[in-house]
Amino acid sequence: MALHFLLSGQSAFFDCESLSEIHMKYFTLEELCRSETAAARNIDNTPDAAACQRLQTLVTQLLDPIRAAWGSPITVNSGYRSPALNSAVGGVPTSQHVKGEAADITVGSTADNKRLFDRIVEMQKTRRIAFDQLIDESHYRWIHISYRAGANRNQVLHL
Repeated sequence: MALHFLLSGQSAFFDCESLSEIHMKYFTLEELCRSETAAARNIDNTPDAAACQRLQTLVTQLLDPIRAAWGSPITVNSGYRSPALNSAVGGVPTSQHVKGEAADITVGSTADNKRLFDRIVEMQKTRRIAFDQLIDESHYRWIHISYRAGANRNQVLHL
C-alpha cells in the first residue's frame, strides 16, 4: 500500500505493505511521522518497514484503545523520529521514538493531560491495555507512552 504524505517539507510516497493488514481507526502514519523540526531542517523522517510495523502496533495496542476510552481527539506531538531527527531534537540514541515504539501525546491542558494519564493507568490496571512506559513529562505538559511487543514493563513514571 503506497501512502502519500509530506516529509521534510517535500511531498513523498511511502510504501508500507503491512498497513493494509491492520486498520488504524483514529491515527495515521502521517501524523505519527509529522515533525516541524524535520520540515524546518529538511530532515527525512521516513520510517523503515520495521518501524512502520511497530508504529502500527503502537496504534492498535495503545493509541486507538486509549482514544476510544477518552472519547475525544488526542494529538500526537512526537511519534516516529529518524536517527537524524532524534539527534536534532536532543533525544537519546536509545529512544523508543527511533524504533517506532513511542508517542508523545496531549489533549490540550495539563489538567486534561493528567486526567488522560490517570485514565491510561486505570486501563492498564484493569488489563484493557499493557504498555512499556507511561511517562508524565514536565508536570503533564505531555504524556509519553510506548509499547514493546513481548517486552512491556508497565512502568509508570513522572519526570
